[in-house]
Amino acid sequence: MRIQAAREGADAVSRGARTAAPGGRGREITARCGLSARGVLYLLTGFLAVRIALSGSGEEADRQGALQELAEKPFGSVLVWAVGLGLVGMALWRLAEALFGAAGPDGDKPLKRVASAARFVFYSVVAYSVLTFSAGARRSGDEQSRDATAKALELAAGQWLVGAAGLGIGIAGVVIAVQAARLTFRKHLSMGGTSARWRKAVDFLGVSGGLARGTVGIAAGGFLVFAALRYDPAEAKGVDDTLRSFTTTPAGPWLLVVVAVGLGLFGLFSWAMARWRKV
Repeated sequence: MRIQAAREGADAVSRGARTAAPGGRGREITARCGLSARGVLYLLTGFLAVRIALSGSGEEADRQGALQELAEKPFGSVLVWAVGLGLVGMALWRLAEALFGAAGPDGDKPLKRVASAARFVFYSVVAYSVLTFSAGARRSGDEQSRDATAKALELAAGQWLVGAAGLGIGIAGVVIAVQAARLTFRKHLSMGGTSARWRKAVDFLGVSGGLARGTVGIAAGGFLVFAALRYDPAEAKGVDDTLRSFTTTPAGPWLLVVVAVGLGLFGLFSWAMARWRKV
């Protein structure tokens, strides 16, 4: 009990220090909005992927498909803009971490700052794609992936660049899956006073969601490496085509169902992070 109380006290001091840091309160708001927006996209992507697996739907199980699904709801355009702005907040949060350091005792380490800078670039691209969708640009994620691969292959040493990108995505997928299995996300959570039932639920969401997200990353990275080896941009796959490829395995559509449910659970985990993440 004393150890638990000490940890909760340390968390409180740490939160106070971060709030007093440059942009502390603003950083917290943008982070929580960004995590909430990410949760919406993963929940919808998982839902669409399940529907594809069970009915062979022609919908897109990716970010663009999720946005289209959201846009068709009442006040859909407002909701899509809200998700886009939330992801802008996510990018700004990662930029603040790169500039001022992340939460935790190791937040100021150069490697942590570089990782935050990389996440800032990633979420900036994601936010831009959502906002351009809101403005009327409705190209599929698979088309964007193939076009980007084709342009990269035209560059000097393009095959090496595409192959390295695919390898990097695949390695990132492995890291995401391993970290989820090892429950490393716990160190980023501040759940003092939360019941054991809630803690177990968050653990389940984090592990299952992280494994599914990592699996998709590994598969997408593999397809990109294959595109580089074949010098064929058509072999590159976005999230939608990557998910559909799971139906061609011996497990058939049921593997896609498992991965899709996992992506939906990662969406719920993102909402849990929005509630309890140390920022």
